[in-house]
Amino acid sequence: MTAVALLGTFDTKGPEYKFVGDVLARMGVEPHYVDVGVLGSSSIDANVTRDEIAQAAGMSLNEVRELPDRGAAIAAMARGATSVALDLIQRNQIAGILALGGTGGTTLSAQVMRALPVGFPKLIVSTVASGETRHYVGAKDITLMYSVVDIAGVNAISAPILSNAAAAVAGMALAERPEIDAKPVITASMFGLTTPAVTAARERLESLGYEVLVFHATGAGGDSMEAIVEAGLAVGVLDITTTELADELVGGVFAASSSRLTAAGHAGVPHVVSPGALDMVNFGPASTVPAEHKDRTFYHHNDSVTLMRTSAEELQEIARRMANRLNAREDREATIVFLPEAGFSGIDVEEGAFFDPAADAAFIETLTNGLDPTIRVIRRPVNINDPEFAVEMADTLDRSIRTTQKGK
Repeated sequence: MTAVALLGTFDTKGPEYKFVGDVLARMGVEPHYVDVGVLGSSSIDANVTRDEIAQAAGMSLNEVRELPDRGAAIAAMARGATSVALDLIQRNQIAGILALGGTGGTTLSAQVMRALPVGFPKLIVSTVASGETRHYVGAKDITLMYSVVDIAGVNAISAPILSNAAAAVAGMALAERPEIDAKPVITASMFGLTTPAVTAARERLESLGYEVLVFHATGAGGDSMEAIVEAGLAVGVLDITTTELADELVGGVFAASSSRLTAAGHAGVPHVVSPGALDMVNFGPASTVPAEHKDRTFYHHNDSVTLMRTSAEELQEIARRMANRLNAREDREATIVFLPEAGFSGIDVEEGAFFDPAADAAFIETLTNGLDPTIRVIRRPVNINDPEFAVEMADTLDRSIRTTQKGK
C-alpha cells in the first residue's frame, strides 16, 4: 500500500494527526507515523518513535530533553527526522510527507522537507502559512496550507481543512508520473524585462536538444536555480538575469542569498552570465519604497512592483561582488560573461525610463577589470534583448558544455 509519512509531535497534536491518518486510510493510503515530540508521551503508536529520531541525530532522547532551549531541541530532532525521511524515501517506503504545526512544528518539518528531493510530495498545514514563508520553503517545492485556526483540536473549522490536506497529499502520492524523455538540463534566469532574450536563447537551446528550466529572478527563484545546479541536475547555466544582486545590495524585495552565482562553480558546469535587469532594484507598491530613495528614478511596473534605477556607484559595487563570486571557482575558463553595452533590460534602452549609458558603462568597466583573465568576456554594442545576442549566448554555452563533457 502507498504510504505517507505523518511527521509531528504526537504528545501535543496526537488527536489531529490521528484524524488525518484516518482520512488517509479511508482513501487507501497508509499513514506512517513519525514522532518528533520531545516532552510528554505519545498518544499514537508511532512507526518511527521519538527515541529512534533522537538516535538518528546522534543523541539519546534524554540528551535532547536536556538541551538548553527549545530551538536546540527542534534542531536536533529535525536532523534526526531528516535522516529517517531520506532513508524511508530511498527504500521506497513512503510516497509523500505531511506535517501540521505552529511556528515550532513548521520550523522543524520545513527543515526536514527542504532536504527531500524536488518532486517528492511535501505539505505542511501551518498557522504561519499566511505570512512571510520564504524561510520555511527555501528553494524546495513545499506546499503550505494555512490552518486558519490553531492546530489545537478537531473542530468545525479544522476538520475540513485537515481533511483537504490529507486528500491533497494522498492525491500527490497516488498520482502516476508521466514518462518524460530525459534530456540534458540547462537552467536559465529570467525577468519580465529580459523575457525576449531568455525566450530566444531557450528556443535555440531546445533546438539543440536541451531541456531548459527557467527560473523567475525573484530571490527565491535564483536560490531555487542555484539549488538545482548544486544538486548536479544541470549540465549548464544560462544566467542572463542577475538582477537579484541589485536587490541584495540595496535592500530590494527580490534579493537572493549571498551564494548566488556560486553553484555552477561548485558543480563544475559551464556558466554564461549577463547583467540582465541589473539596471533596477525591486520594491513593492510605491508606498513601501524607503523614504531615503525619494529622489531616485522610478518606474511603475505594476501595482505590486515599483522599480528603482540603480546608480553608477551601486552598479560598481555589484560588479565587484559579481567578480569576486565568479573568480572563486577553480575552473574559471568554464565561465563566460556577456556584456550588452546598449542596455541591461527592456526599459534600459534609448528613450526608455532607465536608459543611463554612463551607469551601465561603470558596471561594465568595473566588472571587466575585476574578473580573472581566464574568464572570457564578450562585449557587444546591443541591448540585452537583441535576439542575435541571445542566440550567441546560447551557442556559446552549448559549445562550452560539449567541451567540458569531452574533457570528462
